[in-house]
Amino acid sequence: MNDISLQRSDAGASTARGGRLQRLVYGWSANLAQTLLGLSQQLLLIPAFLHFWSGEMLAAWFALYAAGSLMVVADSGLQLRAVNRFLAFKSCTDCDGRTAKLYRQMLRIYIGTVMVLGILLVAGAQLWPPSSMLGFHPMPTFDAAFLAMTLGTLLTVPANLVSGLYRVRGQYGRTVWLQNVALLLSQVAQLLAVAAFGSLLAVAIAFVSMQVLFALFLILLDAPRLFPFLRRGHFQTSPSVSWRWSVGQFRLAFPFAAASITELALVNVPVLLVSALVSDRIAVAQWGLTRVIASLVRGLCQQASMPLAAELGHDYAVGDKERLRRLYANGSALVTVLASVIVAGLLAFWGDFFVLWTHGSIPYDAPLTVTLLLGSAAVAPSLLALVFAYHSNRGDLLVRTKGLQLIVFLVLSLVLIPTLGPLGAALAVVASDVGVQFGLLALVIMSQTLQHWLRHAVFLLALSLTILLVGWCLGAFIASLVPAVGLVHFLIECTIWSIILGLAASPLLARRVRAHLMGIIPI
Repeated sequence: MNDISLQRSDAGASTARGGRLQRLVYGWSANLAQTLLGLSQQLLLIPAFLHFWSGEMLAAWFALYAAGSLMVVADSGLQLRAVNRFLAFKSCTDCDGRTAKLYRQMLRIYIGTVMVLGILLVAGAQLWPPSSMLGFHPMPTFDAAFLAMTLGTLLTVPANLVSGLYRVRGQYGRTVWLQNVALLLSQVAQLLAVAAFGSLLAVAIAFVSMQVLFALFLILLDAPRLFPFLRRGHFQTSPSVSWRWSVGQFRLAFPFAAASITELALVNVPVLLVSALVSDRIAVAQWGLTRVIASLVRGLCQQASMPLAAELGHDYAVGDKERLRRLYANGSALVTVLASVIVAGLLAFWGDFFVLWTHGSIPYDAPLTVTLLLGSAAVAPSLLALVFAYHSNRGDLLVRTKGLQLIVFLVLSLVLIPTLGPLGAALAVVASDVGVQFGLLALVIMSQTLQHWLRHAVFLLALSLTILLVGWCLGAFIASLVPAVGLVHFLIECTIWSIILGLAASPLLARRVRAHLMGIIPI
């Protein structure tokens, strides 16, 4: 009897591990597709925009895109607050009923927040025209495009609640794949809009309209169909939401809001600050173009971390410390390797690509590029620590570290940007990332999670430096040997570098090699 019980236990554990691996792979594949779509949005659409627009118009688009992205702060940390509550319900009786009740109550808060912020946004745009504040007053449709972009993005915020529920219920990949469809459709719409109308307003409407439709589909159709317990009772008969309870949710979500606002600020506020503090519009476009690739490296690391974070949050909630340590150590090394390999290739070939990408219309700034890319590689390990902190309810730590990081970034930006221009913004971002997010937040999370956290940090540093130096030097050596020029030169050098990289990584296809390498990662 005991043998049979042990066999059943082993079978159950094997099934659980298989389901866990399947969820991770599905989530990573969805995130990879989203990253590729992000590349097409930021890289492939830029030449099309430059075909119809001037450098000044492109700079205005970067400002609009950044302003729209900042509207995600309307979430105020409520999504991550709900995620932690949904995770807690998994160990309670009547999990579905509790989840449905909280979902309905939080959705009402989301809708009310969006309505209030929308009214304030329209009123603020009338009092302080965005075109005057950001230096784009010669462009007649900028103010209307600003409102379209920001209000449209604001309307998509309630979908964050649905996305959080999907993440907890093992459907993280589904919501990302649905969002990928919306992103693809929005890119097609942007191309049609810029070709047919050529105005900022038309492109902004094309971009946000698909996002709004995706949010409505998720809330009204997909979530109730996928989770029938959300249909139990109508919203009219759901428990009322008191003011005291609503304010309490914002108070409890504040730590997550502080962290999210800092992350959004580091990506988008520099674009607005450079627009407001630097008079040269071409410099604004130059910053926006260079920041694109650094943001995509950061976004790729975050996307790779999100499926891991959901599993780490589960292990943390159930108290499985051994599995938590192993998954965190392996995941941290994976994110570091991904960032380092990508940055190594970009350091070698981004200059050649930039000239082809912009047709030589925007000058290439090597110091700005190197600063942002090295900073992206350095901060990569801390991104897993950050998303794990979200999923393990470490509110006090998030408030202290991310609040300090935001202060450091803003002070350095106001001091450095007027003097150094875009390079000052880059130095402010990198300094706040490395000094606070990695030097404080990541090390604290590692010390609380891993037994040999200091050895692990040193291992990650050595791993990143090795990959960066080898990849960068290899790329520079290949570039010096390739005789062709222009597009042919770029394609040949990238192909040779990729082939050598693939050959070097081919031993990882062997399970025994992978197991051995994972075994040397300090935990």
